[in-house]
Amino acid sequence: MVNKEWIECKLADACRSIDYGYTASANDAPVGPRFLRITDIVSGHIDWTSVPHVQADVGTQEKYRLSDGDIVIARTGASTGASMYIKNPPDAIFASYLVRLKIKNEFNSRFIAYYLKSDTFWSYIRGVLGDKSAQPNASASTMTQAPLRIPKERKKQEEIAYILGALDDKIELNRKMNETLEAMARAIFKSSFTYPFEGIKYLQGEAPSPLPSPNGRGCQELTGEGELELVDSPLGKIPKGWRAGTLGEMCDIIMGQSPPGETYNETGEGMPFYQGIRDFGFRFPNRRVYCNSASRIAQKGDVLLSVRAPVGSLNIAGEECAIGRGVATLRIKGQHYGFLYYIMKETQWEWAKYEAEGTAFGSATKTDVQNFSIIVPPIEAISGFNKVVFPMDKTIKNNEMQSRTLAFIRDALLPKLLSGEIRVKDAERFVETV
Repeated sequence: MVNKEWIECKLADACRSIDYGYTASANDAPVGPRFLRITDIVSGHIDWTSVPHVQADVGTQEKYRLSDGDIVIARTGASTGASMYIKNPPDAIFASYLVRLKIKNEFNSRFIAYYLKSDTFWSYIRGVLGDKSAQPNASASTMTQAPLRIPKERKKQEEIAYILGALDDKIELNRKMNETLEAMARAIFKSSFTYPFEGIKYLQGEAPSPLPSPNGRGCQELTGEGELELVDSPLGKIPKGWRAGTLGEMCDIIMGQSPPGETYNETGEGMPFYQGIRDFGFRFPNRRVYCNSASRIAQKGDVLLSVRAPVGSLNIAGEECAIGRGVATLRIKGQHYGFLYYIMKETQWEWAKYEAEGTAFGSATKTDVQNFSIIVPPIEAISGFNKVVFPMDKTIKNNEMQSRTLAFIRDALLPKLLSGEIRVKDAERFVETV
């Protein structure tokens, strides 16, 4: 029986304009508007602070400017079909490998954005791409011929978009809160451990004085005149009482090893398995495959280091898991992971040399990881810092786990709401309870 409350059309019928993006080179200098590319949308959210800029004249900016409620879709590469709903953007335009959809007033733009996440749309895209394995691509006109089933009343569209949007908005709020908390923890780390490394600048008054460190005195060894006393070390001037060390001294290090491919599954048999950077999230791995023949294990709280291109990316094991050859696990001896994670963050740029030394595929060996140089403060300073950042790290984890639960609920509700299988009021009550 045909449901007269829903209509069937093409995606193009809901669009008042379908536009290709601007062809130009991005630059990191803060000149011109932000320049949104495919790589900026594939994570599921847009971090506008990391989106580069582009120089463009006034006419070009006007033609390609992104507005609240626009939708962009990737039209080439492995991400063909990936899309993003644009919400309250800064001054920004979009690049040529994206297609922008501006939605007609009689349709709710965010509802259309959720339709682009549905199995219906992705089944269509897979059919269009076929076996284009070398370089998948689809034209704007082809993608917008996708079949669209949508409530006839705009109010119904808005209600469905509101339910799903409430979940996504909470996920985004958690993400921003976590970024703020990590920034605060890194600021505490810098104030406690980084400024003293600058030695001469500090003594000459060219760098800010360190904030009080977590244990009240912490990293500073003061002379009788109240100045920081520095001593020589293989790593340069360091505060008295500190020492030059290596990751191998501070941590137990386990290099990952990938089991045979036939031991992997997505059914939950065995142990969660993480291969490398593609599995890393903001703080905890989030792309899960299972392995029933795991050989290299990371424990909950271990710092995970990407050792194959790109080298140096960081994560934390939120649970016991198996690691593949692209990952090393660092287990700090007798301490919470906090200090290790944050000192690795501050020295992350130093891992780039392993990329530069490689040819097509940079990598770091266990010897490289063991011999990685760090400056080691007294254990009292490390313990004091860990005590301060532990509540922040705990909140970050709670927020992340909550966001994953909300995403699971959203993904479960999406097909049922978009098909009309469940009523809006039932879904709304469920979401309010959650």
